[in-house]
Amino acid sequence: MQKIVVAITGASGSIYPKILLEKLSAKKDQWDELAVVMTENAKEVWKTELGDEAYKDLPVRFYSQQDFSAPFASGSGRFNTLIIMPCSMGTLGRIAGGISNDLITRAADVMLKERRRLICVVRDMPYNLIHIRNMEAVTLAGGIICPATPSFYSRPATIEEVAATVVDRVLDLAGIDNQSFRWGE
Repeated sequence: MQKIVVAITGASGSIYPKILLEKLSAKKDQWDELAVVMTENAKEVWKTELGDEAYKDLPVRFYSQQDFSAPFASGSGRFNTLIIMPCSMGTLGRIAGGISNDLITRAADVMLKERRRLICVVRDMPYNLIHIRNMEAVTLAGGIICPATPSFYSRPATIEEVAATVVDRVLDLAGIDNQSFRWGE
């Protein structure tokens, strides 16, 4: 079974972690523990983009960005997946540079050093050369860069369905069994 951390940074795209947490909550049989770290900027962006604070009602355990006693701040906590969604370029840069100045970057460092899953769902665009080099550094260290680039094969009709194409791909990368559009089926 899995122990999963979802980290939400202040990049635009609050619809992505909203759908991710809803889908993970519906798949409790596939994980043992689900934890969330949300930056203060992420809370403001969520409220601006989604018009609510519904994240407070989700049945998950929240950790402060400065709570270095969280179990996933150490490899001995045995969390095996960290999904940063959306992942700001600032967060990505700190991870690429090995700077563990908060719980999100520390958890990312733990995932990389323990050779566990780190999935960074970058949302900013366009990319500059620094972004690309940071993505390369994280990839070479074992992380997965998954841009929040939706697919349209399934003919999504709503913004939620468009965003779900990204979330479904992330669930696949995290090893969560998920019913979604499959090419060739």
